[in-house]
Amino acid sequence: MFVDSHCHINFEGLVERLPQVLENMRSHDVTHALCVSVDFETLPSVLEVASAYENVYASVGVHPDHEDAREPTVAELVELAAHPKVVAIGETGLDYYRLEGRSIDDMEWQRERFRTHIRAAKAVMKPLIVHTRASSDDTLRIMSEEEAHVPGGVMHCFTEPWSVAEQALAQNFYISLSGIVTFKSATDVQDVARRVPLERLLIETDSPYLAPVPYRGKPNEPAYVSYVGRFIAQARGMADADFGAATTQNFFRLFGIPAPGAV
Repeated sequence: MFVDSHCHINFEGLVERLPQVLENMRSHDVTHALCVSVDFETLPSVLEVASAYENVYASVGVHPDHEDAREPTVAELVELAAHPKVVAIGETGLDYYRLEGRSIDDMEWQRERFRTHIRAAKAVMKPLIVHTRASSDDTLRIMSEEEAHVPGGVMHCFTEPWSVAEQALAQNFYISLSGIVTFKSATDVQDVARRVPLERLLIETDSPYLAPVPYRGKPNEPAYVSYVGRFIAQARGMADADFGAATTQNFFRLFGIPAPGAV
């Protein structure tokens, strides 16, 4: 019924108990998951998990908040994207949340890294997974300048107001909502959840982070995307099954994955 479009099940706390994590998914009607790369150093574990489980997919990329990570090149990303379980480039984007006394001008390395990922996504025509935090203006500007609309992609763990969502939608991006949408204080995210066209909406956990209510503050896992889906379905006045079917179809369509049972 549901799909986790963004998780990190190769991280400590989840990878050690993967069989149980996958079983928990099944018991919560979560059929598939996308394990997302954050740097080259841990990419082998992402690919290993995706290769071991038929219903787990992978991405390749270097997170904007990993300043000390090895910088990717377009050629490297293109080569890695040829792996049969890799369905996306990222996560990438911009994160100005922790400037630590530096100015936005000092974040040019992030902007160049973001451009590299967009160029790779265009080269292989696989969607981008975009992270933006305290940086939406620059994120959208670079997406426009680099023609990120060509491969398209998803704004993951979206926390911005509707005005930003509209601009991302106009650039051929989907909006993905995490457990944050269930938080009482997340009024902007809840507004977006009601207004995004259903055919452009995804759900995720970003596990092991951001567990939804009723698990807020505890370790997250893909099974809990079901709580995200049911919360948004209720907010939109939809049946859980209908919302789950729609967002699952969106996942397969965006990432170019054959839907189960498709001929």
